[in-house]
Amino acid sequence: MRHRFDLAFDRLPGVTAFGGGHGLAASLSALRRVTDRLTAVVTVADDGGSSGRLRAEFDCLPPGDLRMALAALCGDDHWGRTWADVLQSRFGGEGALGGHAIGNLLIAGLWEKLGDAVAGLDLVGELLNAKGRVLPMSSVPLDIVAEVIGLDPMQPDEISEIRGQSQAAKTSGEVRGVRLEPADPPARPEVLEVIAASDFVVLGPGSWFTSVIPHLLVPEIAEALVQTPAKRILTLNLRPADETDGYSASQHVEILADHAPRLRLDTIVADASFARDDRHLPAYAQSLGARLVLADLALRDGTPRHDPLRLASIYAEVMGV
Repeated sequence: MRHRFDLAFDRLPGVTAFGGGHGLAASLSALRRVTDRLTAVVTVADDGGSSGRLRAEFDCLPPGDLRMALAALCGDDHWGRTWADVLQSRFGGEGALGGHAIGNLLIAGLWEKLGDAVAGLDLVGELLNAKGRVLPMSSVPLDIVAEVIGLDPMQPDEISEIRGQSQAAKTSGEVRGVRLEPADPPARPEVLEVIAASDFVVLGPGSWFTSVIPHLLVPEIAEALVQTPAKRILTLNLRPADETDGYSASQHVEILADHAPRLRLDTIVADASFARDDRHLPAYAQSLGARLVLADLALRDGTPRHDPLRLASIYAEVMGV
């Protein structure tokens, strides 16, 4: 028996998904089952690991999250899956290449040769026979600056600043907010075009302060998301972790609204086990104009990961596919 979202339709919805890292990959793995008119818009603030090394050496965009999005959209044939596996593989050892993802080197090399980030990503997408397009949210690499409380146990109420995505993601303090440097980065024009042309835009899941919210801090993207005729869907994480450890589902929504006060939503998708007992969440959703959809979205293996089929089913229902 075929799932409703596996069937062919005359016109599938145009969907733009925002995020970075594993959260965006999870969203794309679900959305590709709903539509073939899919664009991923990816954060460009990573400064750790292989991406950070390439960014520092070549003054380029960090390729890692872009690579992961491309791999999530790879073709369903042997060719696409094989190349996705190659892109995700890393060099071993302690030498100059140790720890680098093969895909990061390929993407950085294409950028140097072609001189255009989007052209390089499109070429890798062709290699993968990708079921969608991947775009960087900005033309320049960005830095995340986080306001954190409780770093110093002797001064638990003191607010400190932490610079860099990799540091903000693993801080022992409580992140209260983030900003970007530069504060007014240029959005890729292709991103603004696809937002205006989309039927749906999807924010989250993912690292809240370092993968989801940064999109809303690029002024042109924030304005485009306010003005777009597309329906806006916010997908919450399965549970709080790392930079939002201890935060409730409603606090995730509150934090996002604090960073983008003009943004309104049409649907908030949340895992039932995380959000069912959150008595504030329905009111927060209503205040943003959103319908709250609760469902069982987790994989059965006990890991805090979305099940692509379950999430796809909810997206299909919300989008009327």
